[in-house]
Amino acid sequence: MAINALGYLGVRSDKLDDWGDFAGKLLGMQKIDRGGKAVAFRMDDKVQRLLVSDEAGETLAFLGFEVEHKDDLQMYAARLDAAGVPVQLGTKELADRRFVGDLIWFEDPGGNRVELFHAPMIANDPFVPGRPIDGFKTGPLGMGHAVLHVKDINVMMPFYRDLLDFHVSDYGLQPYGLYFFHLNERHHSFAMVGSGQLGFHHFMVEFQNLDDVGQGFDLAQQDEGRVAYTLGRHTNDYMTSYYANSPSGFFVENGWGGRLIDPATWEPHETHDGPSFWGHERLYLTEEGGRKRLRDMRLDAAARGRRSPPVAECPWLYSELAKQGN
Repeated sequence: MAINALGYLGVRSDKLDDWGDFAGKLLGMQKIDRGGKAVAFRMDDKVQRLLVSDEAGETLAFLGFEVEHKDDLQMYAARLDAAGVPVQLGTKELADRRFVGDLIWFEDPGGNRVELFHAPMIANDPFVPGRPIDGFKTGPLGMGHAVLHVKDINVMMPFYRDLLDFHVSDYGLQPYGLYFFHLNERHHSFAMVGSGQLGFHHFMVEFQNLDDVGQGFDLAQQDEGRVAYTLGRHTNDYMTSYYANSPSGFFVENGWGGRLIDPATWEPHETHDGPSFWGHERLYLTEEGGRKRLRDMRLDAAARGRRSPPVAECPWLYSELAKQGN
């Protein structure tokens, strides 16, 4: 796969202090000061995974996806140009700000800025989390996943699937369109919510230890209005997680135990059980605005005995058993 991971993302926000507390003290990222106009965060040995710039907007600024080889940048630039998508070559100054070797950037049909990059810079010093955690599940899986609101899935689907080679993991049509894409063994690194809106829905970070999620959930509950979805478990990637309201209004999913797949043998399919087996009560929704409908779907899945495979509590073992079964 030429594009192999979600490497980094950027946010526009003038709430740098709030983001420092949120990403550092709640998520457990390592805060790095970028001179007053921006604050960056580490999750592992990479110099930068999240960048929050002091700009108006309170929204996604860019998504950065890593390519396997430097030549892949030119391949995608040529393909996008042939499809009528304007492509910009990243300057050395921009590459230095992103702490990568090379990059290109362009916009998707929804106006979201997408950056493809090669050779992320490795830090000289070890990762120091903002609160006591065992770390994040990153490495070849990337920093996690990102999810966009989309107005027209029929426009966005061919862009990401056909032009950028994102691979469909699965999709659900109820209670609204949900489409999930993988770039590596992580069940999905990217997804789209067919909400009819434009904007950023959430990004996800995956912890190495379930207790780090639970302790974060305890911390989040001390801050009124911080929890957006209660603790729950997803039906497609088996992630146990809760969602927090970020300082910029979109959500951040705090997860553990995500499903690993074999990209070489995986077959895309439709799902029918709704987003969650249990939990994930949408505290930000009203009963009439969708909260009851989603709850009813969970209760129906429970009544039908729907649940994840027992071995999914150990994602590595689940992956190994799945490979043997093939």
